[in-house]
Amino acid sequence: MSMQRLALIRHGDYTQRAETPSALQPYPLTAKGAAEVKTQACAFGDWLAASGWRLHSDIHCSTLLRAWQTADIYRQELAPFFAEPPSVNSFSALCERSVGAVANLSVGEIEGIVADDPRLAPLPEGWKSASHFKLPFEGAESLLEAGKRVARHLQALPSTADGQIQLVVGHGASIRHACYHLNVISFSDIKRLSMFHAHPVVLERQADGWRRLYGNWKHRQAADPLD
Repeated sequence: MSMQRLALIRHGDYTQRAETPSALQPYPLTAKGAAEVKTQACAFGDWLAASGWRLHSDIHCSTLLRAWQTADIYRQELAPFFAEPPSVNSFSALCERSVGAVANLSVGEIEGIVADDPRLAPLPEGWKSASHFKLPFEGAESLLEAGKRVARHLQALPSTADGQIQLVVGHGASIRHACYHLNVISFSDIKRLSMFHAHPVVLERQADGWRRLYGNWKHRQAADPLD
């Protein structure tokens, strides 16, 4: 029976500016990140070979370079498992949460701009990882809004053919918030869980909800940074 099966993948480690919201940073995977993606893709290929699943040829990713590179490595490493010759297609809807006009500035720089604007109140503590909070700048969105955007994209994907799974490569925070909107995880799970770099979480939509077929969420430790 045809139904929706999605492999949700967070991009690999990339060259991120320190103390800066990941958001729309345009930088590539690190060498470590690219190697990690290959390792995860190969492990996923072993599961595909053992379980008999095939991959849908249409790979979706965000427009950000790190997501596209991750998707392209998956395309190359898992070539034998695609039902047809695969292609990688980028969508703005799958990007990380936008911080709008202050994109790619550090947390300190953003807070300094807010402090210099007499119209604005100081930002709340922990604002970067607060699900409901939206920066007071043009083009900014909250994490929950970003998750709803990603969720809408996922919901609009057609059912996959029998025995097929579709790859979707995006960003940890927006994917987790999307999964909350899709009732895959609870609101309290958003901060309790994270995603391993390049590690697929495969979900199948059934009549009574979503079932996980492969992959694990990362359980946060106290020292882990919030994304």
